[in-house]
Amino acid sequence: MTLRSLRSRLGLDRDGFIAAALRALPYFDRMLMWSAATKEYQVYPNSTFPWTAYLEASTPVIRAEAESLLRDRMAVPSVREISPDHAKIAVDDKWRSFFLWGYGVRIDANCARCPETAKILENIPGLLTAFYSVMLAGAHVPRHTGPTKAILTTHLGLIVPAEREKCHMDVGGNDVVWKEGQVVIFDDMFPHEVWNDTNEDRIILLLHIKRPLKFPGSVLRDLFFAGLRASPFVRDGLRNLDQWDKKAPAAAVAAE
Repeated sequence: MTLRSLRSRLGLDRDGFIAAALRALPYFDRMLMWSAATKEYQVYPNSTFPWTAYLEASTPVIRAEAESLLRDRMAVPSVREISPDHAKIAVDDKWRSFFLWGYGVRIDANCARCPETAKILENIPGLLTAFYSVMLAGAHVPRHTGPTKAILTTHLGLIVPAEREKCHMDVGGNDVVWKEGQVVIFDDMFPHEVWNDTNEDRIILLLHIKRPLKFPGSVLRDLFFAGLRASPFVRDGLRNLDQWDKKAPAAAVAAE
């Protein structure tokens, strides 16, 4: 018996790990919420997180770097290329991303291309993931829920279509319409769905942050993220990012 087949039988391969994690997460989330440090909301008041004012004030700098980087939207990978596990919601290549942080891992090469944004992100408490999220004209992300209550999601509007009402998100029945320079924080464990029914692209800065928890939930949460960083889910995503970065320059040269 090979090491790979042994790992598979023990449920230690990639699919086995993910399946086991999905079974365990509902119990884990219940334990976390016993230690919740804030009231539970679907869409949070920004006053819950004082750093949101700082992030909103930094919009001009963040937007300028995003505009420079994303002149060619197709020069950054689609979400499903980086994370095949998102294939059910990233149904085509109209949802694209440029990662700066991934589950607590800083992507140094990408941060070097957006140095001012990278500096700003260092001041966001509990930052786990950060990326420019591009929804091309006509994009749609089907209704879904996030993986765990350990995470809250933040959107900072950078470039929003003129027909704002046609580019929006439903979070548990709350209609969210992005506004440039405005932060929205929500719990993505509530069902949510995204539409861009315009002929323009939408660009936001998307962050995942740690849910504020008291002891002992805070310890369980941090142990969970330490394990997640070592998991196939994150390691494969980082490997895919690295492979994309290596092939992108070659593709650009070939196109000249």
